[in-house]
Amino acid sequence: DERGGVGFTKNAQEARLAKQLKTMPIRKALHAGSWYSNSRSILTAQLEGWLADADVLHAPTRAIIAPHAGLSYCGACGAVAYKQVNPLNVTKVFILGPSHHVYLAGCALSSTTHYETPLYNLEIDQHVYRELQATGLFDQMSQSVDEEEHSIEMHLPYVAKVMESRRGQFTIVPVLVGALKEEREVEYGKIFSKYLADPSNLFVISSDFCHWGKRFSYTHYNKEHGPIHASIEKLDREGMARIESLDPRAFSAYLKDTQNTICGRHPIGVLLNAVDSLRSSHTDFDYCFKFVQYAQSNHCTSKSDSSVSYASGSLTITQK
Repeated sequence: DERGGVGFTKNAQEARLAKQLKTMPIRKALHAGSWYSNSRSILTAQLEGWLADADVLHAPTRAIIAPHAGLSYCGACGAVAYKQVNPLNVTKVFILGPSHHVYLAGCALSSTTHYETPLYNLEIDQHVYRELQATGLFDQMSQSVDEEEHSIEMHLPYVAKVMESRRGQFTIVPVLVGALKEEREVEYGKIFSKYLADPSNLFVISSDFCHWGKRFSYTHYNKEHGPIHASIEKLDREGMARIESLDPRAFSAYLKDTQNTICGRHPIGVLLNAVDSLRSSHTDFDYCFKFVQYAQSNHCTSKSDSSVSYASGSLTITQK
């Protein structure tokens, strides 16, 4: 049935939707000028420099995990993830970021049509948004929540940069991921698995790794591994190995055991469950995740220090 209600044809519905979209606001780049440069020329030079220093190690990627701290801290690490992207066939970029400021039991979508960046604005894919909304499992962010959250925004400059040869030919699908229970990570993983199966889609999973120090209420330290920063790296690499195994249950068990403060654990969990779902239905493909870079904001040597860890990784899906 092409009627959306009494007296409304499908064409009238689409015209009404188009009119609504024109009046919807653009999400402002609220963190430009503080977390990263709001100068197009300076930002471009920085991104190009970091990308030039990175190597192609595990490509072409279908999904990346990359950090979302200020670019002066994690720009070089994030570049290694984005270096694995081949933009030629990409038409949609899904960006899954954790919610830092508001509690969500599920996932939420933007109420805007475009995301601003100092390079150029990125268009949200309204068709995919409607498909996701039709599941009944996605809330809508207010514009203030959208703009205050940094986990998605911090990826927009790199997305705009690596995709600039396809400007005007690709869209983005930003998704804010809440504090999901394991069964909900499975549920959302199944939803996103059909999009992950499409080689024209790229997934960006936004996450930092260990947040260590008293200000993060996390000071786990195993002296057997040497100085504090070495203990932190050992802890992170155990989690990275679980992610590379592509076993969502193993990653969940690791988090329960260590309580490691990986802020993007739920977006990562959704990705792992999407792969898990895909492997059962698309058995003629090989799925391989590899981490390609690791860094820390500071090398902690005393209990009064603090640091945030960054890890960049890439998922490839290839025909057997």
